[in-house]
Formats: sequence, structure tokens, C-alpha cells
Amino acid sequence: MMLSALDLARRIDAGELTPAKVVDLCAAAIAACEPEVGAFVTLDIEGARRRAQAESAILSASPLRGLAVGIKDIFDTADFPTEYGSPIYRGHRPAADAAVVAMTRRAGGLVLGKTVTTAFAHMAPAATRNPVNPEHTPGGSSSGSAAAVAAGMVPVALGTQTGGSVIRPAAFCGVAGFKPSYKLIPTIGVKCFSWHLDTVGLFAASVPDLAFAAAAITQRDLRVDRHAAGAPRIGVVRFLWAEASAAMQNAVESAAVAAGRAGAHVTDVTLPPIVEEAWRIHPTIQDYEAWRALAFEYDHHRDAIPAVTRELLDAAAAITADDYDAARRTTRLARRALADLMRDHDVLLTPSAPGAAPRGLGSTGAATFNRLWTLMGTPTVNVPGLVDRDGLPLGVQVIGRFGRDQAALAAAAFVEAAVARRAPALAHST
Repeated sequence: MMLSALDLARRIDAGELTPAKVVDLCAAAIAACEPEVGAFVTLDIEGARRRAQAESAILSASPLRGLAVGIKDIFDTADFPTEYGSPIYRGHRPAADAAVVAMTRRAGGLVLGKTVTTAFAHMAPAATRNPVNPEHTPGGSSSGSAAAVAAGMVPVALGTQTGGSVIRPAAFCGVAGFKPSYKLIPTIGVKCFSWHLDTVGLFAASVPDLAFAAAAITQRDLRVDRHAAGAPRIGVVRFLWAEASAAMQNAVESAAVAAGRAGAHVTDVTLPPIVEEAWRIHPTIQDYEAWRALAFEYDHHRDAIPAVTRELLDAAAAITADDYDAARRTTRLARRALADLMRDHDVLLTPSAPGAAPRGLGSTGAATFNRLWTLMGTPTVNVPGLVDRDGLPLGVQVIGRFGRDQAALAAAAFVEAAVARRAPALAHST
């Protein structure tokens, strides 16, 4: 069972729980689930418990209330090894925490451990299994963070997204995922893959849990109440619709109907051609920057880089500065066109992934429905609550306006509540 960050915080406020007791809840779930799921690279449960006991009063009054947090292993941590999912960095010990890790600790978060990442947050699958069905991928690259929240091992986990590495694993594992507006959360001390795309995100049990944790860490007004959120104007986007499975198409349609019946104004939206073109050029920007961000690893440890990443870098060497600059110009035009489109909509609604988590661990799935929104820099939220006929989660994606993260979270909370009210009917319809 997943741990609700909000519920735990409320129980701590009421004196029913202590941060140490929350660590105990996490430890019990880890003991039960970790051998099969494999969400963590390293853990320090005893260290978290000691701090929780020693600083109980301070932590209980902090923004995060002393809740346990999982940190994707591409974030530098001074007290844990940081290996970026690669044997090249086995045993690597950074001298300092990444900025967002320090922010998390300042907010009262207890770092329980480092979660599994694919190598350099790219596509080579890691060993983590999906807690919903271990025969299926948890997605990537933030595979361990999504799985740890889904299995109830931690109430909050940090991840990153360059293509679809927060939203897709959140969808596959049936948890809420939040990719904020570009640079809302600093990437200092996070292993870079693409500096114009890399975005720090969060995982939690529900959208209000996400908003609570994001507000605590960033010290921004991001909290939402799913029962008090106003009815948003939602545009349903069917771009690349044929790439979505029938179950996923039905999930989006069902969520739109549920939101409409709850009072939202729901209309169909067609993306401007320049925005569709931006989807095509995302790899040009990502790969050009990856060729430079991973220059040391490629030049000195090429054979230790996973084949799928090595092949990307081999090809990326041929991308010219002119190609890259042209793609950046297209991006700027697309962002303006998207901003114009969203004057009439609070959020857009699309699939979070092509379908449910694929069977097997040979792939982390496709970022088909994610990479455009990462390139646009807009806040996106995976809304959980729907499943296919096999019981596998189907996530729908709420996309907000750039810089309007609280509004995006509020709209996502509205959709989540609407779906929950009609969950039995919607689950059977997929």
C-alpha cells in the first residue's frame, strides 16, 4: 500500500506519528518488497532512524515533517555513493549534495537511500521491477523512484526527466508524477544529459501529495486541495493518437468525460504545426547536448557506456551546430505558439505513455507522449487512477502553462478526483 505524504504529515501534526515511526513504516515495506522490486541502489535506514529520533521535534515542525525521501542516483549526495547508474562511477563519493538534495534536507526530509536509475538517465534498462506486476517494466529512467513510491517504501521520491523519465514511470507504476516548469527546481549537482531539457521532478501517491512535497522543498505556493480545486478549462490533445493503445485512448477519453461531468469545460484541441514540428526536433537538441555533456565518459570509458547510449552518442557526433541552432529556433517559435494556444485553456490532456507498462525488462518504454512537453518546458503531471483489463495502470497527463505550476497541479487534482469518483466504471471500460 502506498504511503500518502499528506496523511503522514497530518498524523505527525496530530501527534499520532513521529518521523521515526514513519521510517519504521518505510523499513517494513522495504523488507517486504525490495528483494523483488529492487528500487534502491543503497540504503541507510538506521542513519535515517537515528536522525529522526535525535531531531524529532525539529523535524516534526519542518515543512516535510521529517518524511523519508528516495533520491534518484544521478543526484550528488555527500553521505551516499553517487554512481549515475554506471560502473564508471562505482563507489564515487561527491563532496557536496546536489542543490535540490540540500533543499530537501533543509525542508526536513530524511534521505532514506538512493534509487535505481538507468545509466546516465538514458534508456538502457536497469534491474528494477514494476511493483504492480514484476513481469513488467517500471519505466525509466527514474525507475527506482517510481517503484519505491508505488511499493510504499517511501512517500516521496525525486527523479529527473529529459524525455519522459518522470511521467512515464509514474504512469507505468500507478503513482502521481510531477515534471515542473523548466528550472523551477535547480539541477546543480545533477548529472547532466541535456542542459536545455533536464528537469527535476517528484513522485508521490497522489497529486495533492505531490503538491505538498513540491511546496515544502521549493518553498513555493504549490499546495492543492483536490476537493476544492476549481473546474479547469481542459483541451484534449490527440497528437500522435495512433501511437496510443486502444486502452490508453479510452483512458484519456474516460478521464475527459469524468472531468466534464465534474464541471470542467472540455474541448478538443489541435496543436499548431510548429508545435508538432518541435516534437520531431527534440532529439536534435537532446543528442547534441548529450554528446558534449558525456564527453569525458565517451572519450575515456566508451566501452563501459551501455550500447544504446553509446550508439546515440556515436550518431550525435554528426549533429552540426547549425542543426542545433535551427532546432533551438524552432523550439522558441513553438513555445510562443503553445502559449498563444493556451490562452483559451488552463491545461491540456493527453496520454502519459503509449499504453500500460510493457511486459519484460528489456525496455523502459517510449517517451512518445512526453518529449514535446519536456522541450516546451511546461509543467506536466501524471494523474493515476485508471487501469487496463489486466489491472496495469494507465496514466493520463495534464499539461499546464509555463510557470503556472500550481494551476497545473490544481487541474490535475481536479481530474484525479473526478476519475476517482467514477473509478469502477472507468476501470471496466478500459
